[in-house]
Amino acid sequence: MVKLDYKKGNGLIPAIAQDDKTGEVLMLAYMNEQAFTETLKTGKATYYSRSRNALWKKGETSGHVQNVKEIRVDCDNDTVLLKVEQIGNAACHKGYKSCFFSKVVGNDLKIVESKIFDPKEVYK
Repeated sequence: MVKLDYKKGNGLIPAIAQDDKTGEVLMLAYMNEQAFTETLKTGKATYYSRSRNALWKKGETSGHVQNVKEIRVDCDNDTVLLKVEQIGNAACHKGYKSCFFSKVVGNDLKIVESKIFDPKEVYK
């Protein structure tokens, strides 16, 4: 059984989702022990939503599921890297491929990616 250190993060660990083909970082979320166990069991990324205080099965509403191809754990056993196949080509709930669609330019944020879907249409 994989033993992760959830203590440092008050029961949560960071989970980085990375495109398994391109290496692009898609998003950062959090997992509790239940979310990690569910991910192992189903092969689909499951996270813990801090705002809703509940498990969050990625793609449950949008259909943009993350099929987990590989899981890596950092040297302190307190962060996981999920290498995923991103279904629908969008990981971000705002409609972008990656949640990292903005770039710091001077003192401002500039959107440097194009939307893949309209969130108003997907999250009715």
